[in-house]
Amino acid sequence: MASRLASRLLLRRPAAVLSLLQSSRHARHFSTQLLEGAPRLPKPTCERYFLRNASPYQIWSRSFASENGDLVEAVVPFMGESVTDGTLANFLKKPGDRVEADEAIAQIETDKVTIDVSSPEAGVIEKFIASEGDTVTPGTKIAVISKSAAPSEAHVAPSEETSQKETPPPPPPEKPKVEAKSPKVESVKPQASKLASPSEPQLPPKERERRVSMPRLRKRIANRLKDSQNTFALLTTFNEVDMTNLMKLRTDYKDEFVKKHGVKLGLMSCFVKAAVSALQNQPIVNAVIDGDDIIYRDYIDVSVAVGTSKGLVVPVIRDTEGMNFADIEKGINSLAKKATEGALSIDEMAGGTFTISNGGVYGSLISTPIINPPQSAILGMHSIVQRPVVVDGSILARPMMYLALTYDHRLIDGREAVLFLRRIKDVVEDPRRLLLDI
Repeated sequence: MASRLASRLLLRRPAAVLSLLQSSRHARHFSTQLLEGAPRLPKPTCERYFLRNASPYQIWSRSFASENGDLVEAVVPFMGESVTDGTLANFLKKPGDRVEADEAIAQIETDKVTIDVSSPEAGVIEKFIASEGDTVTPGTKIAVISKSAAPSEAHVAPSEETSQKETPPPPPPEKPKVEAKSPKVESVKPQASKLASPSEPQLPPKERERRVSMPRLRKRIANRLKDSQNTFALLTTFNEVDMTNLMKLRTDYKDEFVKKHGVKLGLMSCFVKAAVSALQNQPIVNAVIDGDDIIYRDYIDVSVAVGTSKGLVVPVIRDTEGMNFADIEKGINSLAKKATEGALSIDEMAGGTFTISNGGVYGSLISTPIINPPQSAILGMHSIVQRPVVVDGSILARPMMYLALTYDHRLIDGREAVLFLRRIKDVVEDPRRLLLDI
C-alpha cells in the first residue's frame, strides 16, 4: 500500500516527491512494487535502498545477514599459497563470550604454522558451526557472532537457570541403620585386602595408556624427515672447534655491542657468518638436485632450527651474505620470539638454502642431524665442554665444541664436505679471518 501511494505521488507531484526522497537517507521496502525504472523482483524482499543526491532514481542495496541484520560469521582466513586446509585445533572462546573486532576466537593448525581465526565484528558469540578436530579450508564458517546481544555471565540456558532456582534442593537421604550389620562388614575386610594385592601382570593394562591424535605439525615433521631419509644419501662428517678466541671476543665487546646495536652478541651470529663464508668457498653445498639438473643458488638464506612446545620449526634469515653480526642477531631474536609465541608466518619459513641446528642449548654433546629438504646439507652445533687439548706441545683445558655436517652424498663429495666444515672451524677459531677474507 505504501509503495502504491509513493508511486502515485511520483506521477502526480514529482518535484515534491523527489525533494522528499533526496532529504531521506534511506527507506525500507517490503513489496514487489518498486519505484518507476527500478527492476522488479519475483518475490518480496527485505532490502534497503539508498538514494544519492546526484541521482534520485539510482538504487543501492545491501542484503541483511539475518532478520534483525546483526549476525556476522567468522570464517577461516587465507592460509598461504601452499596450504590448502588445516585442522581446527581449539576454540579460545565459548558461546556467550564477548569478543572485540579482530580478536582471536579459534586456532587452525596447519602443516607449518598455527593460524588464528578472528572475529570480524565486536559482539557476542552465539554458536559455533564447526567442531574441534574438523578439517577446514579457507572460507569455512566457524562461528556466528551477534553484534547486539549481551554477554551471558554463565553459559546456561535461561530455562535451565529458572528451573534450577525453582526446584528446591532434595532432602538429605536418611542414614541407613547399619549397627546390627557391623559384624558382616568386618568379615568383608580380609577379602578386600586379598583382592587388593594380586600378582603384577607381565604387561601394563590398557587403562594405563592414552591414545591421542597426532597434531598436523608433528605429522608434517615426521613425513618430511622420513622423506629426507628415503631420498638423500645421508652422510655425516665431524670436527671439533676451539671456542677460546670467539668467547674472548664476545666477552671483550659485549657491552659496547649492546650499547651500539641494542642487541646482545651471541654465538649464533658468528656461526652464521662462518657458514656464509664456507658456502661461498664451496657453492656445491648451497646447491640442490632437481630431477636430472643441479640448481646453484647465488643467494644464501640460512634456516635456523628452533624447538617449540608444539614441535620443531625452521624460520629463514634472508640474504645473510649481506648482513653483519648485528643484523643476524636481530633477525635470529625476532624469529625465535615469533616461534615461541606461535606467530610465524608461512613466508618466514619458506625456502632456505642451508640449515643450522644448535642442539647444544639442550646439552647435546654430539649428534647426526637430518637434512631439511629441499636443501643439501645441515650444520649441527653442540654443547661447549672443557676438555684437555694439546696446544703448542702443552696440555691445556679449552672450551671445545663438536661440529657435525650432514650432507647429500649424491651431490656433495667427501672432499667438499670436509673442506666446508674445516672452513667453519678456521673462522670460528680465528674470527679475524672474516675481516681479512682469508
